[in-house]
Amino acid sequence: MASSYSFRLSFWISICQNPLLNMLSISMLAIAFLLWFLALNSNLAMCSNFSELFHCNWAPDHIISDGDQTKLTLDNISGCGFESKKRYLFGQASVQIKLIDGDSAGTVTAFYMASEGASHDELDFEFLGNASGEPYLVQTNVYVNGTGDREQRHTLWFDPTVDFHAYSFFWNRRFIVFLVDGIPIRVFTNKEENGVLFPENQPMTIRGSVWNADDWATQGGRVKTNWSHAPFVSTFRSFIVDACELLPETEDIMAKCGKLGQFWWDKPSFSGLNRHRSHQLKWVRRKHLVYDYCQDPARFTELPRECIS
Repeated sequence: MASSYSFRLSFWISICQNPLLNMLSISMLAIAFLLWFLALNSNLAMCSNFSELFHCNWAPDHIISDGDQTKLTLDNISGCGFESKKRYLFGQASVQIKLIDGDSAGTVTAFYMASEGASHDELDFEFLGNASGEPYLVQTNVYVNGTGDREQRHTLWFDPTVDFHAYSFFWNRRFIVFLVDGIPIRVFTNKEENGVLFPENQPMTIRGSVWNADDWATQGGRVKTNWSHAPFVSTFRSFIVDACELLPETEDIMAKCGKLGQFWWDKPSFSGLNRHRSHQLKWVRRKHLVYDYCQDPARFTELPRECIS
């Protein structure tokens, strides 16, 4: 799958290759590109100010805005969390995160999308802390109609505490892709023809949180949170949302977001991973996948239908 921007940038490249337009100054080209890009991206939100897109929905006193960065803190009193003001159905959402450094055992930093209620849909990135020197694990999960239990866990090919890295959801009617720095680490394919539920009619908000989960997060709960190292801080920045957006409970979902073919993510080029991305996914699975629910027959009396090709 090409990134959401490569499709749009192909038009820009064609402009730059025009010898007449190459006579323009770099500044004029930059202005022209900016105006064109904004005109085409009525659904695109790039959040330089955290409060433009989000509100704090848990322990606002533990969330600190520092320039273009938002710091989520966990101590022995509380974790914290935020949620987008709007709901989204299909598209792409991305954020850059620098995770808790040092001894982060017992902690979870989450970036996820979710609808409301017992029969909710949900897409999860959960970063499971570990003792100093041990790798972070990234747990992804998909909930459909209130049912999850679709966990995969990966190590990363970098230290996520040293610098910021991008974590993204791409979501259309055909599949959901979890990406790290633009590299797919997981694909959840729509297999409704096989009786598998797929999240496609519940708009979700975008959320983030930091919380204590030392009953399970690190080595099955054997390693507990060391509160002498608190506060634990994960830092978020560079939120990008390019999706069909809906105001809370006020808009017709299908009328605005449900017409097939009206958005870029419905185009045929986004019907599956391209060859390059498929090779990247295979590499991630070979080198970094440490748990896959579809490969855990001891857990299920019968493997979930989506695990059967």
